[in-house]
Amino acid sequence: MYLLAGWLVIINFIGFIVMGIDKRKARLRHYRIPESRIWTIALIGGALGAWAGMNVFRHKTKHIQFAFGLPLITLVWAAVFLWG
Repeated sequence: MYLLAGWLVIINFIGFIVMGIDKRKARLRHYRIPESRIWTIALIGGALGAWAGMNVFRHKTKHIQFAFGLPLITLVWAAVFLWG
């Protein structure tokens, strides 16, 4: 259980940072982080961090798939954590 908790802390921090980096790159019109990479981070446990980053940095908030997908994946991971 401690291993899973440690993993979730690290991957959620990464998810949060990735959203901030992508927002900065978008503003500077630089090469962006692929959405597939953000989804991969979310699916392997970083959905809460990505969701928090989405709201803090106001990034991808108008994308319906992110607005509904990240909270849904967060709920799934919360159930896995609580059940495990």
